[in-house]
Amino acid sequence: MALKVFDLSCEHDHVFEGWFSSLDSYQDQLSRGLVRCPVCHSDQITRRVSAPHLNVSHLRAGSAPRTAPSAPAGTDVAARAAVAAPSGDQMARLQAEVLRQIRRIVRQTDDVGARFADEARRMHSGEIKERPIRGTASVEECRELVEEGISIMPIPDILDDDRLQ
Repeated sequence: MALKVFDLSCEHDHVFEGWFSSLDSYQDQLSRGLVRCPVCHSDQITRRVSAPHLNVSHLRAGSAPRTAPSAPAGTDVAARAAVAAPSGDQMARLQAEVLRQIRRIVRQTDDVGARFADEARRMHSGEIKERPIRGTASVEECRELVEEGISIMPIPDILDDDRLQ
């Protein structure tokens, strides 16, 4: 039986693949809460627009395994390694590790809340000692900070465990 491969995402925009025997099977499993994000385990899943893809590798069982074409002589190893895309399982593990690392970094910062822009400016000007901070700022405040040469990085609330409590 050919499996249908759907591109899925959860409410936190983690993207992953789901393999189902049919659209009806996907919808049935989804309605019963059986389809979950491999990164955050959310059951709030939506199907993303994607090109049709059927897993028919079992039809080639007797044939030689498919491999990526070899790179021309003189091509560096890194370029050849980039030919193979990570599997859905590898991608899920990579996403989970990135999220763990970002959360680790977030935990090592001081939450200054709505004073974020002011604190960032005070550190930038040397008024106070520099330290890693996080907080909230409007889009306009973020734009102004960047224009002033202050490096910032937006972090979604879902990655800030303190804000989820």
